[in-house]
Amino acid sequence: MKRPLLVRTLTAAEQEALEQGLRSREAFTLRRCQILLASAKGYRPSQIAHQLGCTSQTVRNTIHAFNGKGVSSLVAQSSRPKTAQPIFDIAKREQLRSLLHISPRTLGKSRSTWTLKLLAQVCYEQGLTGEQVSLETIRQALKALDINWHRAKAWITSPDPQYSLKKRQRERLMHLARSQPDWELGFLDEVWWSRLSQPQMHGWADETPLRLEYKPPETTDTDPKAIAKRCCEAQIACYGLWCKDSQQMLLRFVDGRPVSDVTCAFLEWVCQSLSQRGKRVLALVWDNASWHLSKKVRQWIKTHNAQAKRSGGVRLVVCHLPVKSPWLNPIEPKWLHGKRAIVEPERKLSAQELTSRICDFFGCQLLEPLQQKVC
Repeated sequence: MKRPLLVRTLTAAEQEALEQGLRSREAFTLRRCQILLASAKGYRPSQIAHQLGCTSQTVRNTIHAFNGKGVSSLVAQSSRPKTAQPIFDIAKREQLRSLLHISPRTLGKSRSTWTLKLLAQVCYEQGLTGEQVSLETIRQALKALDINWHRAKAWITSPDPQYSLKKRQRERLMHLARSQPDWELGFLDEVWWSRLSQPQMHGWADETPLRLEYKPPETTDTDPKAIAKRCCEAQIACYGLWCKDSQQMLLRFVDGRPVSDVTCAFLEWVCQSLSQRGKRVLALVWDNASWHLSKKVRQWIKTHNAQAKRSGGVRLVVCHLPVKSPWLNPIEPKWLHGKRAIVEPERKLSAQELTSRICDFFGCQLLEPLQQKVC
């Protein structure tokens, strides 16, 4: 007669572990402990199965598992197959990479960028998969290729046909200015500071994000000319020169807007300030604004340099940037950081508060604004 299948003799530690398992919250552990303790008392698998409401095979599997692994068999293991083959092997993943470099429109699709759903559909249509796979399968395949989801960058280029030449001229001037101790490398630009508009920015917050309230101009006048005048008063223009070597900003506000006369006045003030620092030459880099290229400004620079050679002073060596190339002027991000630093989310700043905050941020002295001459 065939001997009945019973659990092997339990040690004291195993007996204690099985008794503790009877109080387990896991149904798998509880059921196995019940089966093993019943088998230790001499019950056959069929009797245990009838008593616990399970199959005899479940009882046999439990006894065999315990006899082979001991107490570790009381914990449920993963039910996933151990030898599953990936749907996208190395060769298919490379085909998937090549697919990403093709516009979906060339394959007859109605969009120009790829989505996980569209990739799964095209992979099935191209025969890479036997069926349309899940989005997670596509995501894991892309992850294996080290391809991630990135925010698209707004990419701009300069339309200037002499971009390379002007960029090299800028680099040569920068190198020359760094090699001369009595030269100052400066990047000049103008900017408008608004009391109404708010910059795009991030801020640390708890559950409630930072709220930048819209600030309409304070006027009850319905005359369009009066409204336009109030909006202009809500903006303040200023000139700035970013001294690259000393990491300092020379700043002057304008009572009006940037024009040729104000540009000449600002350059004269800058030369006086640099002369007090012992500088002899200002390597000036700026863009192609109309008040930079005007005949009046060019004549002023020519006259100023001639006078500086005769009687001493700071000469100007001017370099114009390529058209529409703000990334070549390091003062541009300074303006952006300044606008984010002085922002007031909940109320509108007065003109005095605005100018004071700007000067405090850049470490500048608040001086009288430059006057725009009205003819």
